[in-house]
Amino acid sequence: MGKKSPRGERAARTLAKRRGKFRWSSVYFKRKMLKLKLKVDPLMGAPQARGIVIEKVGIEARQPNSAIRKAVRVQLAKNGKQITAFLPGDGALNFVDEHDEVIVEGIGGRKGRSFGDLPGVRWKVVKVNGVSLEALLTGKKEKPMR
Repeated sequence: MGKKSPRGERAARTLAKRRGKFRWSSVYFKRKMLKLKLKVDPLMGAPQARGIVIEKVGIEARQPNSAIRKAVRVQLAKNGKQITAFLPGDGALNFVDEHDEVIVEGIGGRKGRSFGDLPGVRWKVVKVNGVSLEALLTGKKEKPMR
């Protein structure tokens, strides 16, 4: 309690009001109340999202690794935003073509940030044209022609 804080039996309302006012000086409280994380997130808080493949891209891995990681640019159906999604697995790029419908989800990095040696990539492709990418890679299923 501060120097000029109210005290006594009937001070609760004033103290609660004061506390509510000063909470806004906390960055974490302010971001939470204004829902800034949801407004910035292209998936808008959803665990997965559907989109259309615009182009295939190769992304150079960060130091000390040296590789070209395969990824795709995806335009989300729900809001039209474009994101870059990683293609996990060996030869996954061969199963994805432009204008395919894909499902993307978080890549599992640090609290929604980019993962590993991939700069700026926060999502990975899970399904292609309604078929699991893992099933395509293992040869259990074939990609349907659209």
